[in-house]
Amino acid sequence: MKKLLFPILFISIFASAQIPTGYYDGTAGLSGYALKSKIHDIISEKNINWHYGDLTNYYNQTDLDKYYDHGASNTTILLDMYSEIPTGPDSYEYTTANIIGSASAEGQGWNREHMMPQSTFYSNYPMYSDLFYVVPTDARINQLRSNYPYGVAGTTTFYTFTNTSRIGNSVIPGSSYTGRVYEPINEFKGDVARSLLYFAVRYEGKLGTFNFNNNTNPASDTNPLDGTEERAFDPAYLTMLLQWHSQDPVSQKEIDRNNAVYAIQKNRNPFIDNPSWVTAIWGQTPDAVAPQTPANLTVTQNSAYFTTLSWSPSTSTDVIGYKIYQNGTLVASTKGTSISVDHLTPSTAYQFTVKAYDNGYLTSSDSNIVNVTTLATDVYAKDLMVTKYLEGTANNKAIEITNKTGHAVNLSDYRLSIQFYSGTNYYFVDPYELEGTVQNNETFVILNPAANFSCYTINQAKFVTAAPQMTFSGSNYIELRYKSSTVDGIGVSGQSNTSTLANVSLYRKNSVTHPTTAFNISEWDSYANDYCQNLGTLSASDIILADKDFKIYPNPVNESICVKGNISNIKTAEIIDLSGKMIYSEKNPFKNKKNISVQHLSTGNYLLKLDDKIYPFIKK
Repeated sequence: MKKLLFPILFISIFASAQIPTGYYDGTAGLSGYALKSKIHDIISEKNINWHYGDLTNYYNQTDLDKYYDHGASNTTILLDMYSEIPTGPDSYEYTTANIIGSASAEGQGWNREHMMPQSTFYSNYPMYSDLFYVVPTDARINQLRSNYPYGVAGTTTFYTFTNTSRIGNSVIPGSSYTGRVYEPINEFKGDVARSLLYFAVRYEGKLGTFNFNNNTNPASDTNPLDGTEERAFDPAYLTMLLQWHSQDPVSQKEIDRNNAVYAIQKNRNPFIDNPSWVTAIWGQTPDAVAPQTPANLTVTQNSAYFTTLSWSPSTSTDVIGYKIYQNGTLVASTKGTSISVDHLTPSTAYQFTVKAYDNGYLTSSDSNIVNVTTLATDVYAKDLMVTKYLEGTANNKAIEITNKTGHAVNLSDYRLSIQFYSGTNYYFVDPYELEGTVQNNETFVILNPAANFSCYTINQAKFVTAAPQMTFSGSNYIELRYKSSTVDGIGVSGQSNTSTLANVSLYRKNSVTHPTTAFNISEWDSYANDYCQNLGTLSASDIILADKDFKIYPNPVNESICVKGNISNIKTAEIIDLSGKMIYSEKNPFKNKKNISVQHLSTGNYLLKLDDKIYPFIKK
């Protein structure tokens, strides 16, 4: 049975009816990579990341064949894009009970296929179990596809499958890759393209850390990612994906699957909801002119473990970001005009420059050089810290991490690792990667999605995951890592930790000012299991107060608190009580005024947080 197709305009209207109100707020008027980054922020916030083992049962909600051979009443037969025959009966069919590990021929069973091969992201979570591109497929075809990219297969055919999809030599127009590709049938080429484009948006900020085409031998490199965060794919491969998206429009099957996955993961594939966004993002034509050089690179804050740089933007209108070089080596990039470069060594001299890059990935010449010698010591933590560990009843598992470093921290290179025991040896499984940004004096929680704490909910957590790292039993050693280095450890590696980490809530003492790789139970206060008071909040004694950059007055205050200083660039103002709970928040608070109303507050002591700077005040 042929699937129903709708014109793109009708799809947009139909799909929009399924999109939660306000879900894509902030995208109006944006295009190009600015639109892509905004969508990334939306679909990456507050996801529920499930365990890879959970997906098998979820496919009964997301991937039943209601569109070809079985109809809306189907409650058991899976839809497999690798074997589905849209114009007639399928050669074989599966239910979720037919899952197997491997197969010697088609039709023996199915397993889970990573449309973006898991070797791309080293099998790490949350990428490993993302339902938008982990789908049920015939086990034999899955095996033979291996980690070959999707593509246009040429005359040399290695395998042809029962629905005429095949593996052959690549003839992707404009591509130098001539290795093997898997070409799906036309019915599902758009589905494939939108899944891979979702991947490029969802994991923006991490794409450069993944396994990608480094052009050392493009003819044999199977990964079409090119290492860029914005464009994401090799240009020729991207052109093919855009063609597939256009030739095979969004189907009812994709719309229904998008809604079903949203119910499970709490995020959406934006290109099913808004197909026109594909060309709005990637349809731009770069120029051939290198951007103008950023100027006035200066140091705005110096510390023992970090330094903050700022600069005047490039005057070129097509600039999409800036690359920061430390002693001539690329160490970071940003879309803004300031950045904190961290993981520096105290009392050490460094040299920094900045380059602008545009949407064609042309770069400017170097900015002026700034020389920095870090301080010997300061009041800030040298890195992020694990500040709470909760090992409670059943799935009541939570880890709290706090930033007292004095600057905002990019989480993309941080990961949570856990050690298990096999019966003969201890081993680490693939880690759970963090993402986004944590501000100075901010704390966040990683929570198991099946947790049921009395005083903390899933909606309050920054990260919600059933990855192995959040299934600890109390015997496991857990560590926070930066890249491959241990930052903070909970328990002792290579031994069971049941005596200290089982059935307990551990709260880091306020006197502990730095993370440590050597766990010491004396650094922690111990409470009964399931205790969760003040989880995800900072007490007043936790917070390192700001310097005199701004003056707030009057203090004590009755109606409005005024702020004096260079306040035009402040992005967020927050009022926090002494338990660390945020009571009020306002974006761009000083766009048209110079004060914050406090009339709604009860009498007492509070903290005013202006971006990452905090000032105490009293409400009369």
